[in-house]
Amino acid sequence: MPRRAKALEIGFAALLAATAAQGAATLPNASEPSVTYDHVTLIDGVAASARPDMAIVLRGERIAGLVPASTVKAGPNVVDMHGAFALPGLINTHVHLATSPGLAYPEAILRRDLYSGITAVRDMAGDTRELGYLSRATQIGETEGPDIVYAALMAGPEFFKDPRTVESTRGRVPGETPWMRVVTPVTDLRLAVAEAKGTGAGAIKIYADLAAPLVAAITAEAHRQHLLVWAHAAVFPASPMEVVDAGADVVSHACMLGYQASRSMPAAYHNRAPVDADRILRGNPALDALLADIKRRGTILDATLYVYKELDGTKGAGPPPYCTLKLAQIITAQAYRAGIPISAGTDGETGWRDAWPALSDELALLEQAGLSPMDALRAATAIAARTIGEERERGTLEKGKFADIVFLAKNPLDDIANIKSVTMTVKRGKQYPRSAYRPISRDEARGEDE
Repeated sequence: MPRRAKALEIGFAALLAATAAQGAATLPNASEPSVTYDHVTLIDGVAASARPDMAIVLRGERIAGLVPASTVKAGPNVVDMHGAFALPGLINTHVHLATSPGLAYPEAILRRDLYSGITAVRDMAGDTRELGYLSRATQIGETEGPDIVYAALMAGPEFFKDPRTVESTRGRVPGETPWMRVVTPVTDLRLAVAEAKGTGAGAIKIYADLAAPLVAAITAEAHRQHLLVWAHAAVFPASPMEVVDAGADVVSHACMLGYQASRSMPAAYHNRAPVDADRILRGNPALDALLADIKRRGTILDATLYVYKELDGTKGAGPPPYCTLKLAQIITAQAYRAGIPISAGTDGETGWRDAWPALSDELALLEQAGLSPMDALRAATAIAARTIGEERERGTLEKGKFADIVFLAKNPLDDIANIKSVTMTVKRGKQYPRSAYRPISRDEARGEDE
């Protein structure tokens, strides 16, 4: 282990030992801070640059203040963090934890996430019976993992031939559950959205095989019932422009924006043709108009570059993927230059033997697409918090927000790969030193592919 990282681990170990020795009565006065992390370089997600020699003061699960280190007096609840870089807990804005039943592997993935600096995730449709359990367990600390915000899915009848819908509704009929719902022009949307909300979902995900009027109607009703709307950037036959104009809060998959440049919009999700790369690479006024519309409305793009990297790896194994990583990065770069907020979602995961989750790869791919290192970090912090509707609670290091912090041994602004130099994660004030991470076991992986 590098000397700086080792020194940080020693400091963490000393603080943990002191906390354990003092027990629950660490502080005689509840108004005093429980712990202060001193002498950090602060990358708070608000300032345009890092701030050296700062201190983060916590009280319970909240940040009580951010002050110059020079104002902090030494004490039993102050830990010297010289050499550490502190940034907001990371957020992966596109995961799928509960497509297939079983808790062992999702719990192992969540554990790896947490010890890698991820303190919240956005699950983009699965079995909410399982997601509700995992959400509660991680929020209260029964299971080691990030907080989970999840969606209930709505789509047209054709989509429910997809085998993933069968897996996510075992024991029930796909399309006839509150979390996986067929929507047609005769659906009682007020009831359907209310039932979806009753699963604990924080949003409706609009997936596929819906015309523009239904996309707009679902969005309006979800917003009326105070749910977010997360949609595929193209819903087939609804075009990207129609999805954005319907009022979706977030659209996923950069390459799907490319369908706005198509000569005709594919009629169905499972029969979609590849995006016409030539029409995009030559410059396309329809795509330019779409990006301007997204910017004007403040819609967030969940680019999911990692999944296109995965699709590139399947070449020759079946029909050609609808888009390549290169084209996805070109469209993402155009969106970034247009001033569109971009969040960091992976829609895929590294193999179970890997020590780090896919979010670090997503950040590297975003930087390759043209995002500055600071904006790549913001994609997984401040913008990601907006994506899940929790910007008042997390995403930046500010007074009053959750004490969700990741400490790094190396500066991620020098090299985004340094996001893997995690020495400790703090989630809601609780410490998770990287040295305590237990890797995913073969039994937990239950035969998952690499």
